[in-house]
Amino acid sequence: MDNALSPPVPALVNAQLPEPLGMGARLAALPVRSKFGLGAGVAALLAVIVAMSMWSSQGDFRPLFTGLSDKDGGAVIAQLATLNVPYRNEPGGTIMVPANQVYDLRMKLASTGLPKGSVVGFELMDKQSIGQTQFSERLNFQRGLEGELTRTITALADVADARVHLAIPQQNGFFREQQKPSASVMLTLRGGRTLDRAQVAGIVHLVSASVPELSPKAVSVLDSTGALISAATDTENGLDSQQLQYKQQIEANLNKRIYDLLEPVVGHDNLRANVTADVDFSQIESTAEEFKPNQGPNTTATVRSVQSNNSTNGSPALPTGVPGAASNQPPAGASAPINGTVQPLQAAQGGSGQQSSRNENLTNYEVDKTVRVVRNATGVVRHLNAAVVLNHRSTTDAKGKTSTSPVSQEELDKITALVKETVGFNQERGDSVKVITAPFMVDKPELADTPVWKQPWLLDMIRAAAVPAALVLVAMIAVFGMVRPAIRAAYPPPPPEPTAEEKAAEEARLRAVVDEENQLPGAGLPALEAPVSSDKLIRARELAKQNPQAVANIMRAWVNGDVP
Repeated sequence: MDNALSPPVPALVNAQLPEPLGMGARLAALPVRSKFGLGAGVAALLAVIVAMSMWSSQGDFRPLFTGLSDKDGGAVIAQLATLNVPYRNEPGGTIMVPANQVYDLRMKLASTGLPKGSVVGFELMDKQSIGQTQFSERLNFQRGLEGELTRTITALADVADARVHLAIPQQNGFFREQQKPSASVMLTLRGGRTLDRAQVAGIVHLVSASVPELSPKAVSVLDSTGALISAATDTENGLDSQQLQYKQQIEANLNKRIYDLLEPVVGHDNLRANVTADVDFSQIESTAEEFKPNQGPNTTATVRSVQSNNSTNGSPALPTGVPGAASNQPPAGASAPINGTVQPLQAAQGGSGQQSSRNENLTNYEVDKTVRVVRNATGVVRHLNAAVVLNHRSTTDAKGKTSTSPVSQEELDKITALVKETVGFNQERGDSVKVITAPFMVDKPELADTPVWKQPWLLDMIRAAAVPAALVLVAMIAVFGMVRPAIRAAYPPPPPEPTAEEKAAEEARLRAVVDEENQLPGAGLPALEAPVSSDKLIRARELAKQNPQAVANIMRAWVNGDVP
């Protein structure tokens, strides 16, 4: 029995076993369905990789231009397509391009004159036709001036868009009949932006200074809601913008003084104050003349002017007596008669003449005169009204219980005195200050009824993660649903190792084929030493491990003497 079994042993060693198949042969041996699934899975995986790379590159886009019109947007997109630059067209006339190409693309588009903009300026004057009339020339100049003003105004940081309308009348040769120009400006502000009075005044003066003989009062500025924001007078209080701003500054300054003084005493958010100032902006100018006489014993009169007039009127003396030689003699001295005899005839004497004189002296003294011009100052505070509310005091006991109590009257009086000193209280002008205490109402925060899955932050996160999550899901389906089954079909897994019970059952079955009393074939033969590097021996061992059933059948055929 032993001799019969010994020859087949070398035959097992020299048996030709099947060569292992290569990758291409294994894939070629797959069924058509597995081949189709493998190809579809690889294609889907490649598509996912490309989509992921493109989506990740789109995350670094920056705005190239914003607020473009449809005409300019189409021209810019056409130019970007010519330059082979990826772009995204967002709502609101925004075109997004890769961040590292923003400034280069702006320079390139500017060299081609893009964006042109819907507003035209003085470039209208560059293209003059031969048969252009004076009216067309004047109209183009007005359009160009409106466009230049629009561009300048939209350059402001708070202005998104602007429209300028100029009404420039045609001048004629009659000076009295000439009309003054006027202008209207409509502004569209950016979201959440407002213009203060100084900015509006700057726009008004910009337009008025750009048009000859245009008065700032003839410029109207409106916002996008149609409200007039260039009004010079507050119709409710009769105050202009500067006067109203001055009044508000006074009230805000006094409010700040009260808060700075009382907050360290009563605590933050335990104080509310309001100050109302009645400011007099009326201008009154008075002129008075006062005349006072020069009075007082020690008062020295001031001579303003002295006038003296002297006049003398007279006629010469005429001769008298009997004409003749005796009358022509000089008169003799008078002598009294001694004896009473009659005196002889006297010679002719000179007659007496008529003479009158007049003296007039006029002295004018200076009279006191006082001319007083009084102009009252504007912006004088007529009276102040201040109201202060203090919150109740909060106290916490040893058990941690919080209770509130009103401020004492003594402390209220002290705080009232402080407020009066702070605002400059003047009882003569009718100022009033009122300080009271009251509990402040605390608004409890309302809990949002919106569920978590409707929260904006969660929705934004879902939108941002939707694309990559979908791509990852497609990749997993392609890998585990298509590629992996095909690979497993090409490379079947090795059979599991038999357990101890299976080995015992197989050995029992082999013993049933061969006589139980005899030993297995080759049990008494000397051990054959095969070269370790023999490929046939290695393949035989691998075959015995992978398919023990086939090896058992071969052994059974050898034992029975059959050809396997």
